[in-house]
Amino acid sequence: MKKNRICPVERAGSLDNRFRRWLQDPQKIVGPFVKEHMTVVDLGCGPGFFSVDMAQMVGEHGRVIAADVQDGMLQRLRAKIKGTVLEKRIVLHKCENGKIGIAAQVDFILAFYMVHEIPDKGCFFTEIESILKPDALLLMVEPPFHVSSKTFNQTLEIARAAGLIVNERPRILLSKAVLMKKG
Repeated sequence: MKKNRICPVERAGSLDNRFRRWLQDPQKIVGPFVKEHMTVVDLGCGPGFFSVDMAQMVGEHGRVIAADVQDGMLQRLRAKIKGTVLEKRIVLHKCENGKIGIAAQVDFILAFYMVHEIPDKGCFFTEIESILKPDALLLMVEPPFHVSSKTFNQTLEIARAAGLIVNERPRILLSKAVLMKKG
C-alpha cells in the first residue's frame, strides 16, 4: 500500500453510512468534547460524517469548519446540508497541499483517520498547535489496519515536538486514539 494515499472521492459512500455510524457513532466519539457555542474543526472531513453531528452539538451560535484537500468531498458535504439549518453552522474550507490554512482560533479539532495521509507531520502539528485556543483539544484517531503502534507512537513524538501533550487515550473501536492539548 502506498503511504500518504488520500481516500478518493469515489469512495465517499464508504465513509458515510449506517454501518459506520453503528461502529463509530459520532455522538459517542466527539460528544464528550464538543459543546454549544464552540468553534470546531473537522480535518479531512470527507463527506461530513462527523461534521454534521458536530454542527448539531455546537448549536445555533457555534461553528464547524469542515476542512478537506479534496473539493469533491466538500461538494458532497455542501449537497448534504443544502437547505438545512446546518448550512449556516458549517463552513467549508479547502486546504492547500501541505497547509491547513485556517486562521481562526478553535476550541476543538478532530483528525479522524487522516493523519497517516499527511506527508509533513511536523508542519501539520505546528499549524494545529497555532490555531488551538489555550484549553482546546485535538482528538487524533488513526486506523489500526493502516497505522502500526510504532508509527502511531512516532506520530505522537512529532506532535510533542510541535508543542502538544497527551491529555488522555480514549478508547475508540477499531482505532488508535489520543486526546492532546497545548503543552
